[in-house]
Amino acid sequence: MTKSVVNSLRGYSLPLSPSGTSATLTPPPWHFSGEVVMVDYHVDPAAAARFLPPELTPGTDAGQAAAVFAHWQWCSEPDTESADPGVGQFSEFLILLGCEYRGRRLARCPYAWVDQPVPLLRGWVQGMPKQFGEVHQTRPIRVGKAGPLFAAAGTYHGTAATGGRRIAHASVNASTLATEPPPLHTVPLVHSRVQPPWLAGEQPPVELVTSTVTGVEFSEVWSGDATLEMFDALDADFASLRPVTVERGHVFGYAETLVSGQALS
Repeated sequence: MTKSVVNSLRGYSLPLSPSGTSATLTPPPWHFSGEVVMVDYHVDPAAAARFLPPELTPGTDAGQAAAVFAHWQWCSEPDTESADPGVGQFSEFLILLGCEYRGRRLARCPYAWVDQPVPLLRGWVQGMPKQFGEVHQTRPIRVGKAGPLFAAAGTYHGTAATGGRRIAHASVNASTLATEPPPLHTVPLVHSRVQPPWLAGEQPPVELVTSTVTGVEFSEVWSGDATLEMFDALDADFASLRPVTVERGHVFGYAETLVSGQALS
């Protein structure tokens, strides 16, 4: 009698394959190192509150927000991505809103754009609302005059667009060393994991999650005066998060290891 062979498809994400190596995402942990251009600002508190699920409150600093431009290099635990920079690098623009959960300070990301498919899908796994966009920023240089030198003052810019429409522009005149990192880059992010209904009659749950993060490192943080423009290129919801006031801007290096998600509790 011939022994039957049972096929087993594997993969952390789709597409599944016999060995699992075809999956778009490798399983965590994921290691990130990046250069960040960030602007602190405030939005209309009522507009910010409309982006918070019922479990979250604006907290004591209602309307606190930040615009973050970042260029990342990342790898999974086997570090296979470092040999393929087209996979292991991406740029990102996101908006952060300060919020609280039972007195615990958090940040909520209502919008995010990336320029590569892997971080897009990884964001959806986390509940992070990533979309495709074009993101560019000034990066520090080691020699020459084509940009700010490493570990020195200078002016940095960030731009974000989607579908050929510019949605944001920021500039930071980094002039002084800060004594601590910007506050919205030091608190956990809280996301809504959403699975849209597909089967007839199903009601997939929506749950709030944060992440388990290790290996957090900040470089020196350079801060200074900043500008931030957000344009009417999308819809009224996005436009409602335009700055009411713009505070300081910051430029720094940042690293972390993203280990797993955890339910907000």
